[in-house]
Amino acid sequence: MTAPLHSPLYPGIVARLRAAGCVFAEEEAELLLGAAESPEAVEALVLRRAEGGEPLEYVLGWARFCGLRIEVDPGVFVPRPRTEFLVERAAAEARDGAVVVDLCCGSGALGAALAERLGAPDRPAELHAADIDPAAVRCAARNIARYGGHVWEGDLFTALPGSLRGRIDVLLANTPYVPTQDIPFLPSEARDHEARVALDGGTDGLAVMRRVAAAAREWLAPGGIVLVESSDRQAASAVAAFAAGGLDAQAVSSDEYEATVVAGRRAW
Repeated sequence: MTAPLHSPLYPGIVARLRAAGCVFAEEEAELLLGAAESPEAVEALVLRRAEGGEPLEYVLGWARFCGLRIEVDPGVFVPRPRTEFLVERAAAEARDGAVVVDLCCGSGALGAALAERLGAPDRPAELHAADIDPAAVRCAARNIARYGGHVWEGDLFTALPGSLRGRIDVLLANTPYVPTQDIPFLPSEARDHEARVALDGGTDGLAVMRRVAAAAREWLAPGGIVLVESSDRQAASAVAAFAAGGLDAQAVSSDEYEATVVAGRRAW
């Protein structure tokens, strides 16, 4: 097809996307046009986005995260730009050859992004990921295959092989942290299309995070660290949960990413 910006379809698609409430209509129109080989295929994609309200990432089949193109299947949690801060914090703590686990992995974006940063040819990271959602496991398997990673299906640590106990250097756990009562107020793209299990964090949003905090110490290597994302108002409670689990914990926030990361370290 013609280059997206010069396509005669471009103005009409922008107008339809804008009418549907897409804030970045111009950028989305360019991506949709670039993803299809025919006007009919473009129309099918625009219908999914403008009328079906599907997340752009589902329509395209991928999301941009930490400079990588991450495959995202319908129903699988879409990696958010703010979560790049969690990867940055993890990268600052990791070393070449680290044992890395991406728990509650969704698409596997966090594990893939960290493995990319730890990509020493002679000492690549040993990468594992796990999720309770079979659709997420299938998606993550494709994204971390390029790093020689392994994906496991199951509930938090029960999904992992016992050989990882006491060996994990960096544990990324982007647990759901939206309070149950707040789910109806999420944007429709998340509320209506992403798996509920990837969003719902229980009464105060910290139910899954507390389970991670309680069990992380026995899975971490000496000096190993677990990192999770939370909201500012949850940070103090999350730090307390990690401290109760026997970890040295702290919270760090970023104005640039509008994100908060809570980290818990196992003492040597």
